[in-house]
Amino acid sequence: MATNIGLLPAHLQAVALELNKVLANEFVLYTKTRNYHWNVEGSSFMELHKLYESQYEQLAEVIDDVAERIRTIGHYTEARLKDYLKLTDLEEQEYTTNQTEQLRNLLNDHETIIIKLRSLITTFAETHKDLGSSDFVTGLMQKHEKIAWFLRSYLK
Repeated sequence: MATNIGLLPAHLQAVALELNKVLANEFVLYTKTRNYHWNVEGSSFMELHKLYESQYEQLAEVIDDVAERIRTIGHYTEARLKDYLKLTDLEEQEYTTNQTEQLRNLLNDHETIIIKLRSLITTFAETHKDLGSSDFVTGLMQKHEKIAWFLRSYLK
């Protein structure tokens, strides 16, 4: 059954495509954070091990929320690994156990996502008339801003 929520089908399609890109970014960042959780070494091992765990748990919730938002507006998620790699704006770096490199890589990814989400707020609201999705990505951006602040605090 078609979704009838007061938005044109073409607008819903465009929003769903952008949200699938957000989903890809979130999943790649989740995987990277999980990898660093498993492979961190050094003097702050336990602290960063726990920090990364709290962050990937937050990202797991975000992933579910993004996927459900896509379904809410009547579209399907592009949620295969090859879809994520095709759609993501993030890059995977070489393996590292270095705490500073891990923190910097994660911070850069969160900031990339923040910039992308910030642009989608306006695009969703003004171009596609989807205030619900605009509000949704505003909330996601705020979550990433807080995580980025935590990561940035370790790099001072």
